[in-house]
Amino acid sequence: MASEGGLSLTLAEIAARLGGDVLGDGQTRVFRVSTLASAGSGDIAFLANPKYRSQLQTTRASAVIVAPAAAGDFAGARIVAVNPYAYYARVVALLNPPRPGVVGVHPSAAVASPLPADVAVGAHVSIGHDVMVGGGTVIHAGCVIGDGVAIGEGSILYPRVTIYDGCRIGRRAIIHSGAVIGADGFGFAPEGLDWIKIPQLGAVVLGDDVEIGANSTVDRGALDDTVIGDGCKIDNLVQIAHNCHIGPRSVLAGCAGIAGSVTMGEHCIVGGAGMVSGHVTLAAGTTISGGSLVMKSITRPGLYTSVFPLDTHDEWVRNAAHIRRLSRLAERIGKLEKQLEGIEAND
Repeated sequence: MASEGGLSLTLAEIAARLGGDVLGDGQTRVFRVSTLASAGSGDIAFLANPKYRSQLQTTRASAVIVAPAAAGDFAGARIVAVNPYAYYARVVALLNPPRPGVVGVHPSAAVASPLPADVAVGAHVSIGHDVMVGGGTVIHAGCVIGDGVAIGEGSILYPRVTIYDGCRIGRRAIIHSGAVIGADGFGFAPEGLDWIKIPQLGAVVLGDDVEIGANSTVDRGALDDTVIGDGCKIDNLVQIAHNCHIGPRSVLAGCAGIAGSVTMGEHCIVGGAGMVSGHVTLAAGTTISGGSLVMKSITRPGLYTSVFPLDTHDEWVRNAAHIRRLSRLAERIGKLEKQLEGIEAND
């Protein structure tokens, strides 16, 4: 059961807000969302993966969210939706609205720019000059906002986020703790044995509805801006280097690394620990499997993988030794083919 005082809604109320068809008792009241296996009275569960379909017969949930094909497998109250997983996400948001920040500026904050009356600024926040903050924004403790930054309305910055000078954050951004937006890109010009730092004059531009995970970094551009498109979702510990352009609604999973001047089309997906080399372009709709390395541009959308299969150490060493000999073997095969062609021509 939900904790005392928690939000509850009837299935009819949920469907009125989110759509979907209610079968059974629409006045069934739910307090929280749970899995089919762990749900109890007052919970609404969901079936997104068909392999768990049998759990519809044993779940103790008060209601479930199912696709039309599984609507007949549960006798109790249920909401039928085309995409149960997305519907579940929206129900979670309905039952667990974000806690509003305490409106106003904490006495310990250092604020050098005027702010809307409905902004919440936590302890020890630093906000520089010429900063524009949209209404309803929440800036948690310890954040540092540089001069000339713009933050769109309804955004949330969790503790210890740093946004460097001149960066622009869209509306409804969510930036998690420790993220750094706008640090210098890694630009150095070689001169003999020395490395001459190249001033990074661009900024970072985040579109609307972008989420940046904890301890992720987005570097500012060298001359032009680094741009993250509308609706992008970036996981924890992700590095996006200078002058990248990440297309709208793209997703980068944890520990992905995107080198400088990469361009991604709309709705690209990079799996966990995926790496993309610099100056590479990914076509819209490209998916990179976790742990893969992309070293050249991809012009056709699809799923791409470059992961060497996991094996025992001894087998891996033997296979690696064979791989090192592949170029020599290819040359030998080429010579043999030419010899065979000569023999066949003389027959």
